[in-house]
Formats: sequence, C-alpha cells, structure tokens
Amino acid sequence: MTQSFPDFTLESEAMANGARFVVGVDEVGRGPLAGPVTAAAVRLDPARLPPGLNDSKKLTAARRVALHQAILAQAEVSIAHASVQEIDALNILRASHLAMCRAIAGLAQPPDLALIDGNLLPRDLPCAGLAVVKGDARSLSIAAASIVAKVTRDALMVELAQQHPGYGWERNAGYPTKAHLQALRDIGVSPCHRRSFAPVHNILYQEKSVSD
Repeated sequence: MTQSFPDFTLESEAMANGARFVVGVDEVGRGPLAGPVTAAAVRLDPARLPPGLNDSKKLTAARRVALHQAILAQAEVSIAHASVQEIDALNILRASHLAMCRAIAGLAQPPDLALIDGNLLPRDLPCAGLAVVKGDARSLSIAAASIVAKVTRDALMVELAQQHPGYGWERNAGYPTKAHLQALRDIGVSPCHRRSFAPVHNILYQEKSVSD
C-alpha cells in the first residue's frame, strides 16, 4: 500500500472557484485528561509551501518543531485555545469547535473558506467552511494547522508540568498514560484536570464519597 501525502488540491479548487483566502484548521488535545484544547488556523502561500508537510501524527517530534518554525516563517498563522473550564462546561467537541472559531477570528483577514479537519463544522463558524474527514492527511493547509497546534500544545503542557509536577505532562501531554493515571490516584486532581472526563470524575467522586 503506497503512502499518500496531503496536497494542495482542495485549496486550489476553492481558489479556482473564487476564494482568495483559504485556511486550514485543526485542533489537538481532545483526548487528554488535562490542559486546554488547542486549535490553529493556517493560510499557506501557494508559492512558498514548506516541503515535508504531513499529518502531525506521522512526524517525529524534531521534524514537527522544524516544520512549525517553517510554517510560522512562511504562512499566516493564528492559534487559540479553549480552557479546561470551557471543556467541562461545553463538552470536548464544542470546546474544540470554540478553539477553532477563535483561531479563525484571530487571523488578520477573515477567510473566504475554512477547511476544517473532521466531519462536523463548528456551529459558530465565522466564514464558509468545508469539513474534511482525515483532513490532516489530505490538505496541506490542515496538515500545517495540525503541526502548529500540536507543537504549541506540547510546549504548553511542558510549562504546566513545571507548575504541577508528578503527572508527567512533559512526556504524555496530559493523555491518560498508565503513569498519568497512577499519579492521579497518588497525587489527586490538579486545577488543570478536566473534571468531566471519566477517570478524573471517578477519582473526585471516590474522594467525595470517602469524605461524606
């Protein structure tokens, strides 16, 4: 089976149909038990496409960082987050969409079309949108957004790990690894944990039951 790479077809088709400003939008951080969800919106310059763009999950950490720097140097980029409190209040899907809309709103110019990774468009999308399933493997703009969001969020989780040591966020980025789950049981729940997520909720509920 040959490996396929994202390309600029969706962007080129949109531009051929009159869209001047096309962005790719992706988020990272739906699965972790801690930290915000982070989204990026990226408008690539067709004449200056960074070579080697791919789905962030298919790249090494070092390659992601190098591409992240290239994207920031050669494209228009906006990054936004939805907080742990917003995730708990809205649910993770709606919070992811909120972060995406914030990223789009942060661009210097409103896009004519946003290519959104996934099968659903955010309800409050501030421009025309196209949902692209497995978009980070199909669209260079979405792949670029996935890299920016991933590198940004990983760096943020390293910072949060220094403020809340013991959970291993500098290694697991807040995902429910065995060590993270054990630390949750040993240390307890931090202010950065998502209380609506089952492993965290269950520990809080156990603590409440014991103290009642």
